[in-house]
Amino acid sequence: METEIVYAEDEMANEAISKAVRLLEDGEVVALPTETVYGLGANALDADAVAKVFEAKGRPSFDPLIIHLSTREEIHEYCDISPELNVVVQQLIQAFWPGPLTMVLPKKDIIPEIVTSGLSTVAVRMSDHPIMQDICKAFGKPIAAPSANQFGKISPTSAGAVLKELDGKIPLIVDGGACNAGLESTIVRVELGETSEDKPNLHLLRAGPVVKEDLQKIGKVIRPKKLTERARKLLKEKQAEEAGCDGGENSVEAPGMLESHYAPNTPLYLFDKPGDFVPEEGKRYALLSYRGQAKDGYMELYDWDVIEELTPGKGKLGEASVRLFHVLRMLDESGVDAIVAEPVAETGLGVAINDRLRRASQR
Repeated sequence: METEIVYAEDEMANEAISKAVRLLEDGEVVALPTETVYGLGANALDADAVAKVFEAKGRPSFDPLIIHLSTREEIHEYCDISPELNVVVQQLIQAFWPGPLTMVLPKKDIIPEIVTSGLSTVAVRMSDHPIMQDICKAFGKPIAAPSANQFGKISPTSAGAVLKELDGKIPLIVDGGACNAGLESTIVRVELGETSEDKPNLHLLRAGPVVKEDLQKIGKVIRPKKLTERARKLLKEKQAEEAGCDGGENSVEAPGMLESHYAPNTPLYLFDKPGDFVPEEGKRYALLSYRGQAKDGYMELYDWDVIEELTPGKGKLGEASVRLFHVLRMLDESGVDAIVAEPVAETGLGVAINDRLRRASQR
């Protein structure tokens, strides 16, 4: 299969949108730009089309997908939301949609089980990217769209990165420019409190651009337990036919929850403190530095073969989140034997950045 890239800028946007919609209507998969990362989209109501997403990515069937909506009102077509729960859902929608917040909610039967990995819930969001919005509206159906990369590898934040991952595996990439958030959406499972007087519970299944401090204005934010050994075993097997989750603590509730994810091909290490790094003789090491400052403890620790900075000298978490996957990909292609990553400040967006680094690391 030959993979075509179409540019969705100015006068070329309508043609790109039309091509994408035609392929989606024909049951094909298309790489689409969002404000977070590029997604690999398919008709979420067509189980056969969704199966092509899993095949192209090499994604195991126990890992559910997010569906993207074109309007706020569409949520009621695909989610079974009680009047009481709807109060909370509408608060989240008004605060964060369109934008990088995904909600996990009870699903309606119209959503195929392959989308939700057999779970009774579905992950939904509404993208803030204008091209993705236009494609969703023109298509008129929800679009299932995980990141447009090989399963478990670095998420793509440009059309070029998608091509490196999926060239020859998909028919079309819609180039909408670089993603302006750079991290996958925040995912919360929404549920009511125990009593009507209690704040709603927002189970933070994946940290992302919508940070804990913002969510706390609406509900009580609850962090998930670590995945069990069974979930780690399922990841290693990576064979959808041979993997099964029986629900409860062993299930994967949403995308991006597996302990190993977002990983470069080159081994990446994230240490608790700089002194834990012990280089092996004869190996070439790269440093993924937060801001390129010696006071962080890593710059002068070793004569690094390659150094890349997330936010040169500034320490701005917003810039670091946008650059993270791009810089990781550069280091992965630099020819070093291993990458050492500095942790960033564990606050705001730093929580999501450190989460991605931990999941990508060997320790």
